[in-house]
Amino acid sequence: MKSRLVNEISGQRTFVIVLDPGEEAFAALTDFAADRKVDGASLTAIGAFERATVGWFDPDAKTYRRIPVDEQCEVLSAIGDVALGDDGKPSLHVHAVLGLSDGTTRGGHLLDGIVRPTLEVTLVEAPGHLRRSKRPGLGVALIDLDA
Repeated sequence: MKSRLVNEISGQRTFVIVLDPGEEAFAALTDFAADRKVDGASLTAIGAFERATVGWFDPDAKTYRRIPVDEQCEVLSAIGDVALGDDGKPSLHVHAVLGLSDGTTRGGHLLDGIVRPTLEVTLVEAPGHLRRSKRPGLGVALIDLDA
C-alpha cells in the first residue's frame, strides 16, 4: 500500500491510498485509519478484486448474509465512512458495487476483497469525531450523532 496526504485544511486531511495486488482491502483500510488516527471520514474507491465478499444485512437474523464473488471483478463504486467503534478503534462501513465479466453486478456491504491489480481510495477526514455504537435492537453498529 502507498498513501499520500494530498490536502490538509483546518484539521481536515485528504489522503489518496493505492492498494497493491494481494492486499485485503477492508483490513488494509482499517489499519490505515488506525495508524493515521482517523476517527471520522468518508471514502470512495475504484479498482478491482480477484475475489471478494459482499453482504446483505438481514434485519430479522441481525447478521450479514454473505455473497461470495469468486472471480475477478471491477470495483465499479465503493463508498463508505470511518467512525470509532465501541472498542475505540476505527470502524469501516463500506458499500460496493462489483462488476462481473458478463456485465452483471453484485453489491452490498464490503466484507472483504483481495486486490488485483489495484484499489484507488480517496479518504476525506471529517473535522469532527464520529462514533459508531451497536444498536441492540437492530444488531448492527451505526453512527451515533449523540455520542
